[in-house]
Amino acid sequence: MPTTSARTLTLLSLLGTGRTIPGRELRERLEVSDRTLRRDVDTLRELGYAVEPVKGVHGGYRLGPGGAVPPIVFDEDQAVATVIALQTSTAVLRGIEESARRARTTVTNALPRRLRPTADAFTVTVVPNQWEFPAEPIDAAVVEQVGRAVRDTQVLRVTHNEEELRVEPHHLVVWAARWYLVAHTADEWRVLRLDRIHLHAPTHARFRPRALPTDPVSLVRTTPDRGGHPAPWPCLGEAHLDLPAAMVAEFAPGGAVVDVVDATTCRLTMGAWSWIGLAGLYLTFGARMSHIGPAALRAAFVEARGLTP
Repeated sequence: MPTTSARTLTLLSLLGTGRTIPGRELRERLEVSDRTLRRDVDTLRELGYAVEPVKGVHGGYRLGPGGAVPPIVFDEDQAVATVIALQTSTAVLRGIEESARRARTTVTNALPRRLRPTADAFTVTVVPNQWEFPAEPIDAAVVEQVGRAVRDTQVLRVTHNEEELRVEPHHLVVWAARWYLVAHTADEWRVLRLDRIHLHAPTHARFRPRALPTDPVSLVRTTPDRGGHPAPWPCLGEAHLDLPAAMVAEFAPGGAVVDVVDATTCRLTMGAWSWIGLAGLYLTFGARMSHIGPAALRAAFVEARGLTP
């Protein structure tokens, strides 16, 4: 049997997951009697931790709010995940660089000696992906405000690509280093780029969450970027493709913009380092094209295929 102090720390770590854990499960994990478990729970309460009993068929114990902050107890996998997350967070969030650095130092210093080599093995330097011109990291305050609205089911009033919208925010999704908000407007689901959103004063109006037509990630990957602005590539072109916009949006490269023309046709605007490279990107869709521009892109198709598009 572990010592009382070690056993108490283990109990606190188990309760720190936030879920209600049945007494039987705790007794089995700690290898103790019901009496010893109750004594350990009382010890945690004396130390300031709000351990609550939960009665009923699915009862047990849980760590309630308002108590002392529990210590962090990591295993090897958790240590690696935390160190990597803290190092890479600044690639998608702005304004937390110093906080992330201090948090990483705190976590690393708190690790047992046996875990430090594992954490140090994942020391990395994050460099922005210049090839895809990803969006700049989002201000952490914007993510916090939108995330709070999602959590509290509060209507947001925003300007997105110069369009005034009143939306019901449902999910935040990070895809290809970009932040997206899955939201419902008056009559449809929309996917809004967070770097193109201007938040207005809070509405404090609540809404009832709706059932999504599919999972949030699929919705982000298949929703055309209406009214967006393509990434600033040296060579920028557009063409109408005889494919549905949702299909093209799923496979279009970073920085591309897909606009709906009709149910079976879309306009794809994207860029590349060279015209011949851009022509090659369009050819990967294997679809009929029209309204190709500018002239440099049409000439690149001639060079790439030996045919006048």
